[in-house]
Amino acid sequence: MDREFPETPLLGVGAVVENEGRVLLVRRGNEPLKGDWSLPGGLLEVGEALPDGVVREVREETGLIVEPVELIELLDRIHRDGERVRYHYVIADYLCRVVGGTLQAGSDADAAQWVERAEWNSHSALALDPVTVRVMETGWQRARALEAKVREGK
Repeated sequence: MDREFPETPLLGVGAVVENEGRVLLVRRGNEPLKGDWSLPGGLLEVGEALPDGVVREVREETGLIVEPVELIELLDRIHRDGERVRYHYVIADYLCRVVGGTLQAGSDADAAQWVERAEWNSHSALALDPVTVRVMETGWQRARALEAKVREGK
């Protein structure tokens, strides 16, 4: 399967892993976006359910074991090289919570770190893609809403 200049879009998963008001980011070790900070995730394997793919990808890239809570968004990530489509991913991003493991970068990630909301909403050194920021913010807001429901006993 060719990731670069594919014949069809590729299906991927991503995770907004929220913990204590922070969100987990990884620095990509491979193209596309090598060296950029992004949400953990990757391609779904044949026969793998979306939530299972999220759990596997987060574990491979960060060492953490997560539980998917809910789908945040389904989106296209299309990177062009002139008129040609160099990369085309359809990504299912999930809000996730940590249930185990130890944070350490692995597989496709050069680094992994927790970031505060102020860091992704500012023009920080992370230089995050606007789509990534939007997905992080949506996930963070949903996590806050779920926590409020738990506190209210609903």
